[in-house]
Amino acid sequence: MPVPADKFFFIDANRCIGCQSCVQACSECDTHKGHSMIHLEYVNRRESPQTLPVVCMHCDSPTCAEVCPADAIKRTEDGVVQSARKPRCIACNNCVLACPFGVPKMETSMELMMKCDMCYDRTSVGKKPMCATVCPSGALHFGTMAEMEAMRPLSRPINQFQFGAQTIHTKVRMMVPKHSAITHLDVADGMFDSETADDGDAMLSAAVFELPIL
Repeated sequence: MPVPADKFFFIDANRCIGCQSCVQACSECDTHKGHSMIHLEYVNRRESPQTLPVVCMHCDSPTCAEVCPADAIKRTEDGVVQSARKPRCIACNNCVLACPFGVPKMETSMELMMKCDMCYDRTSVGKKPMCATVCPSGALHFGTMAEMEAMRPLSRPINQFQFGAQTIHTKVRMMVPKHSAITHLDVADGMFDSETADDGDAMLSAAVFELPIL
């Protein structure tokens, strides 16, 4: 069964409290074999303790799949980008290096790339992803646009991101303040100091915007 067309995965970074509940819940998913497919990153480690849950954004044109030489990463008809298929994955790390959101992780002990697949075994039958069922602050939500509009009247969802000259559309929506301008941040703009931030900070800074804390 496909993921219901009226259901979307929303991320509201302003509400993340860094509790790691999503990370623990993800590791309990039946198909993950004890491995968590979600991790937390700092929005701007130098300026704030604000964290952000990082899940696969499920791009319409997934770069990870495009650079995979073994054709191990598939995108379902309903737009969910699956984790690498073990019989095909050659652990080359192309997908890890290519993903603009910093999502894929290589499990070196298994020689296999594993990442968030939106708990496809659950969402394809109408259930919420594991992480969204336990998030105490509402930073992760799986539901309809109408539900999110009612819950977050001062925010709006976006699913278009700019990385340099590349525009990426995603299945997952990120919530931003309704009247805020989306600022394109890029390494070329001189707004990111690679010497004082880690890879996660680089991914978030180069993505699209700075999140004001509400």
